[in-house]
Amino acid sequence: MSSLKIRLSESVKDAMRAKASERLGTLRFLQAAIKQKEVDERRELNDAEVTAIIEKQVKQRKESIAAFEQAGRTETVQQETAEMAVLREFLPQAASDEEVAAAIDAAVAEVHASGVTGAPAMGKVMAILKQALAGRADMSALSAQVKAKLN
Repeated sequence: MSSLKIRLSESVKDAMRAKASERLGTLRFLQAAIKQKEVDERRELNDAEVTAIIEKQVKQRKESIAAFEQAGRTETVQQETAEMAVLREFLPQAASDEEVAAAIDAAVAEVHASGVTGAPAMGKVMAILKQALAGRADMSALSAQVKAKLN
């Protein structure tokens, strides 16, 4: 079992003991999403795959928060924000701006060294960065930085 899944399981037990129902609900929802992926693929997921599921859940919460704010539903916004905070506990620590800049420079240099330019270079650079910074950086912000660097 991956260390992230063990940590999640321990957090579920702690939430039960503390009778923290909202936290428990979020953690159980995350466990269900992980279990669903494992059942679909008929294998146990590693930490990187679990991190990808958590990132997806965080992204869904961000989109929900934006939609609820437009609709003026502040109560639901607060609930989604709380859920997102719980999910973020399980993501790796965010990369610093310096780390991100260094990773972008290295990826761009690697792609240019292989002779790829233009639009295909963007895809190759993003693929390298997704591996290097998975769960540690916002991919949409990275994409904008890479686009500026390539142009």
